[in-house]
Amino acid sequence: MKLKFTKMHGAGNDFIVIDAINQNISFTPEQWMHLADRRFGIGADQILVVERPVSEGVDFRYRIYNADGGEVEQCGNGSRAFVRFVTDKKLTDKTAIRVETMSGIIEPLLQADGSITVNMGAPVLDTAKVPFNADGLTPISQADDVSWPLTINDKVVYVSAVSMGNPHAVQVVENSETFPVLQDGPLIEHHPRFPKRVNAGFMQVLNPQHIRLRVYERGAGETLACGTGACAAVVTGIRRGLLTSPVRVSMHGGELSIAWQGEHHPVFLSGPAVTVFDGEIDI
Repeated sequence: MKLKFTKMHGAGNDFIVIDAINQNISFTPEQWMHLADRRFGIGADQILVVERPVSEGVDFRYRIYNADGGEVEQCGNGSRAFVRFVTDKKLTDKTAIRVETMSGIIEPLLQADGSITVNMGAPVLDTAKVPFNADGLTPISQADDVSWPLTINDKVVYVSAVSMGNPHAVQVVENSETFPVLQDGPLIEHHPRFPKRVNAGFMQVLNPQHIRLRVYERGAGETLACGTGACAAVVTGIRRGLLTSPVRVSMHGGELSIAWQGEHHPVFLSGPAVTVFDGEIDI
């Protein structure tokens, strides 16, 4: 079959976006993985699938597949690409839409200046719901935040466990550029304390409203940007008393802005969403 797709990115985090409203899509994990392959397929960090909603009161259903072919709960940068796609393809004429994901409802908003802000919902801080197995561990408290010891490569690192619809382990580091992200990232991703694996974030605080961040994403490896990772990092920094909202997050692919007013409030993610090209591929 011939599959129509659009290649997009949000701050360098790149996506294949597929209209499954006007195309019949039923692929195996191996086929998703082939599409995401940068040598033999199209190439992407994630594949985003636009579907008709299955619940009342929402406009679309949003499904996300990582480069390893596995379906995941959430993708913050992808949510901005999603709203750009459905607007550009005239699948909606709304500037504010409600979208159902595996982890719940998100509410992207297309701003007048062309930027996109997404209400990502409130962060989940209950370790059991992240999910993170904290049994037998002794945490360290810093202001309102709790960080947990993980043993990797015969050393102990401390991470904060946060879910933004998907699990994150956030670590504050002195220098994110020189930190061994590619060595520690996969060890944290696959750590047995995280039963569904985890996105590993490495945050360097530059000042109370500016951080540098690298994220080793579950099922994708290090990406140029991670929207939910930026949200989780800022939540951790605010809870530790290191940051104040709003926060500029600098990543290798560009910058995002995160706003959070604290406990029980939603996190707002703002940033670019760019269409690279439209294409068609034989499957």
